[in-house]
Amino acid sequence: MNILVKICLFILLFLLSEIGYAQNGRQLVQFSGVVISGDSLSPVPFANIIIKNTRRGTMSDFYGFFSFVAQLSDTVEFSSVGYKKSAFIIPDSLTTNRYSLIQMMTKDTILLKETVIYPWPTKEQFREAFLNLRIPDDDYERARKNLARAELKERLEVTAMDGSENYKYQMQQYQSRLYYAGQYPPNNLLNPIAWAQFIKAWKEGKFKRRKD
Repeated sequence: MNILVKICLFILLFLLSEIGYAQNGRQLVQFSGVVISGDSLSPVPFANIIIKNTRRGTMSDFYGFFSFVAQLSDTVEFSSVGYKKSAFIIPDSLTTNRYSLIQMMTKDTILLKETVIYPWPTKEQFREAFLNLRIPDDDYERARKNLARAELKERLEVTAMDGSENYKYQMQQYQSRLYYAGQYPPNNLLNPIAWAQFIKAWKEGKFKRRKD
């Protein structure tokens, strides 16, 4: 029974194909090929392949290959995002029911208008952010701040000691006397390091009288 049904379906499909062929008088052809980019010869995946003025067609696979049934003299249109549309007419002088094609696509450059995206949803928020904007220092401002720090450091070096510093100095002197008790204290007149520190302090003007 199943074999009989299959035979009937086969005969029906054969008759329908013959009727369709007799209606338009054009031969069916297996149209296959590959879609590639014209500049790099790389495959163009998922390109749209449509027979003009019909709803029949297919789409190329990931490697650019395609295959579908068409008719002689059909105009096949190729399109893909980023490429210009192209068309190909299947020759009507074919003697076989197969035809292969390598379709090259030309890249299309689409120029879009400039769009500026801001992180502020309203003009009021933009105005507030602009007024509170902290501009980074330039070279002149950085130099001015560095000179101000140097001047402050120089003033601190000549500032008189307060009570806390005087107390620390007296305690250091007292500890030194206890450390050298019963022996001769070191003589810094013969210490080259002490002389170097003295000359450096003298050149820096640390012994000048501070003006009140």
